[in-house]
Amino acid sequence: MTTSAPELLETVEHETGPAPAWSVLWLHGLGADGHDFAPIVPELVRRDWPALRFVFPHAPVRPVTINNGLRMRAWYDIRDFNDLANRADETGVEESIGQVEALIAREHERGVPASRVLLAGFSQGGAVTLAAGLRRGEPLGGLVGLSTYLPMADRLIREATPAARAQPVFMAHGTHDPVVPYRGGELAAARLRTLGAQVDWHAYPMAHQVCAEEIAALGDWMSRRFAAG
Repeated sequence: MTTSAPELLETVEHETGPAPAWSVLWLHGLGADGHDFAPIVPELVRRDWPALRFVFPHAPVRPVTINNGLRMRAWYDIRDFNDLANRADETGVEESIGQVEALIAREHERGVPASRVLLAGFSQGGAVTLAAGLRRGEPLGGLVGLSTYLPMADRLIREATPAARAQPVFMAHGTHDPVVPYRGGELAAARLRTLGAQVDWHAYPMAHQVCAEEIAALGDWMSRRFAAG
């Protein structure tokens, strides 16, 4: 029995120069879409960086349990807001990992190997980013998880590949986050470190959001990735 490859998600794209040498695949949070983080490009990009292709996919539209079954863009269903360990619908997470892998494969077809792809995500998108990263058979250039947590944590840690351990990780979280508890982000970083992953962790006095200091720190981390790659 064969399974068909997932259909490519629709994306918003921005290239900072001709023939991009690196790609940044950025996953939005619950209820948003690919346009949500597109405005971050001019704030983040630095003059000495190589040409980049930013890819902002739209998550599929699906019913979300905690929002009374309302249909919205989501990477997976959220069944229990208060229980972080069981918040994510595993089937949805698995489907989203497959869709992310299809986008990474397309970047390879467009001339950007996995080693020059940065996979980033905010909140729910960050959860899929970390989950996809731990499943990788070939390491990416790096993972970025903002205001997020590790879904299916016990299973993913147990199944983590050797390639996953080689991927540098940037994580940042607000200490007053009411949506994804700060402790959830801390635990995710700690569990990644138990695998031997190099995690660059940042905390900011903010809620469930992104701040200018965080973007500056992310830019510094990305500069190091580009210099090493």
